[in-house]
Amino acid sequence: MLKTFKRGVHPPESKYTASDPLSEFETPDRVFVSLAQSAGAPCEPVVKEGDKVKAGTLIGRAKGFVSANVFSSVSGEVKGFVKLPSSNGFKVMHVEIENDFKYETESLPPLLERTPAALLERVKQAGIVGMGGAGFPAHVKLMPKKRVDTLIINGAECEPYITCDYRLMLEKGQEIINGIKYTAQILGVGEAYIGIESNKKDAIKKLAQICPPEIKVVALKSKYPQGAEKQLIYSVTKRVVPAGGLPMDAGCVVVNVHTAYSIARAIDNGEPCYMRAMTVSGDGIEKGGNFWVRGGIPYSFIYEKTRGNIDEEKVKKVIVGGPMMGIAQSSLLPVTGKTCSSLLFLTAKNVNTLKPTQCINCGRCMRGCPMNLNPKAIEENTLADNTDKLKNLDVFSCIECGVCSFACPAKRPLLFAVRLAKKTLKERGIK
Repeated sequence: MLKTFKRGVHPPESKYTASDPLSEFETPDRVFVSLAQSAGAPCEPVVKEGDKVKAGTLIGRAKGFVSANVFSSVSGEVKGFVKLPSSNGFKVMHVEIENDFKYETESLPPLLERTPAALLERVKQAGIVGMGGAGFPAHVKLMPKKRVDTLIINGAECEPYITCDYRLMLEKGQEIINGIKYTAQILGVGEAYIGIESNKKDAIKKLAQICPPEIKVVALKSKYPQGAEKQLIYSVTKRVVPAGGLPMDAGCVVVNVHTAYSIARAIDNGEPCYMRAMTVSGDGIEKGGNFWVRGGIPYSFIYEKTRGNIDEEKVKKVIVGGPMMGIAQSSLLPVTGKTCSSLLFLTAKNVNTLKPTQCINCGRCMRGCPMNLNPKAIEENTLADNTDKLKNLDVFSCIECGVCSFACPAKRPLLFAVRLAKKTLKERGIK
């Protein structure tokens, strides 16, 4: 019996790159490494113009508790600092590094002890963040304020197009298992589960064969948003995260498979987090696939190398992340980083170009919403600026999965309305 959650939708999977093994992506003459690659505060630069660096050299030190170290992704010379737009549109400081193409590396010092405290400190030193896309510093997540008893590894990868986690599970299974063991040791938990959607049967079989008894593989129904934390926790354990709560309130911590892999690399190999697996896909390019991508590569360079002979005018939308929760880009100036799981180049046939029409009261947005919200009512009261009604619609429980907008036959911009509602309520001091 496949485990799942209530509601949700079934968008086209479009996993075109599922059979493409991971290979290293070409790196340009210069990279621009962002000093803001995690949730929380940007890093403080610790290099200056003219410094020589290696791949793995610390170039940005975490500033504050919720922050994560940043490392050079290539060997070469620091040429200066430049402000560039990030994938979310905000301009942030980047370190410009001239690539010498020697790819000399610098590792963290050997880990002499493997106590939970030492392992946690290594995760912090390596600058590991949530590699599923959220970017929350991993060392903070592994210090829950409440006692937890269950670790859940997110291998669902429910977003259309994205296949890099799937390839990682097939190709780096043992390192993922090692990372899970270290994570469980840090948390002091005895049980760990790997949740994988049923459309990845070979990954389920591969990991089930090498898992020790304390780590169990759970087959999940292929449905969106199966990989959302609250839905994944319910699917695996049937525990409910309370409204306004965190996974630790249900006794759980959820970690992405790529995060577990990065933890193993940091502990066993002293490897800082400066490279990640990434899917490049969509009908707007010819040479998509799954790649090991170094941080700081401009999206324009990736497009140039993967476009092939397809006319650039055919690309109607570029999305970082998946098409459901990802961010559409206004330019190709941003660069790759720790949270960049995919880059999608979509043509008109994969992009909604229809203008919104009047709501027909079909209720599909409510039937699909995994958080049991009323997106239609939220949109109505947001547009009417009706704060009194809006504050009673549980707006902050929305996980911004995009199910409502996807399900709406009238193509109402429901997700954007919810985001605006959150912003409005916060500005008026309503939490």
